[in-house]
Amino acid sequence: MDEQRLGQVVQAARRKAGLTQQALCQKSGLSYSTLAKIERGAIKAPSIFTIQTIANTVGITLDELMSEVPSHGGVSQAQKKVSKSGVRFVYFDMNGCLVRFYNRAFTKLAEDSGVSSDVVETLFWQYNDAVCRGEKSIDELNTALAERLEMMVDWRRYYLDAIEAMPEIAELVAWAAENYRIGILSNTMPGLVDAMFERGLLPKVAYDVIIDSSAVHALKPEPQIFEIAAQKAGVAPNEILLVDDDRPNVMAAGKLGWHTLWFDSYRPEESIANIRQALEPVN
Repeated sequence: MDEQRLGQVVQAARRKAGLTQQALCQKSGLSYSTLAKIERGAIKAPSIFTIQTIANTVGITLDELMSEVPSHGGVSQAQKKVSKSGVRFVYFDMNGCLVRFYNRAFTKLAEDSGVSSDVVETLFWQYNDAVCRGEKSIDELNTALAERLEMMVDWRRYYLDAIEAMPEIAELVAWAAENYRIGILSNTMPGLVDAMFERGLLPKVAYDVIIDSSAVHALKPEPQIFEIAAQKAGVAPNEILLVDDDRPNVMAAGKLGWHTLWFDSYRPEESIANIRQALEPVN
């Protein structure tokens, strides 16, 4: 990768979106120093996940951002496959599919505070949608939890310490990325996607699109987020497969013409086998 050219492209895309460096960092959760170094070409081979985050924040796809950057290899989109059911693009949900056990964060927080898990969860869910939609910050959630639990709270740390990678999912996602265009479509809080990549909790492949609800200001199962995701994927709705553990999300995507598969986080091996079968390519 030509880091100097990448820096120029990132800077041009940021300016075209009408964002200052500070504004882009605030919206994306990236550090100012990281963005500044990328734009100067001072980071050799910056993380593809960081570049994906920048692309999402300025409102373009990773392919669009990288189209002007010389590359030293990679898989051509023309080599990607089509499943027998017509799928060209696969979106994976995050919580309950790529990672699991985030509910353990409630238990740990209850233990540390001496307050029941029910109280912790009730307060959390009062804020969750607004934070995942980008209307409130994690700091505001932390403040509300701290006031009720009478202790300092860092929800991001509790969440990251609680979750773990879904068994065998990394191998599946790597296989899917070799054969199809893929992405993440998740209701999540600002900055958590990058933090999960940094901790090695998400499969490290070159995702074509990452739809972060807090960045697009829409939540599953609302139609708007699926429309955004389809536009970013650049394919017809009936060429997309959504893998999600939440049945309302699966039903909402299905109504819009997407292929869907419900992921059972308690039986991941069975769900992974079903995904492989659904993605059997045309010979």
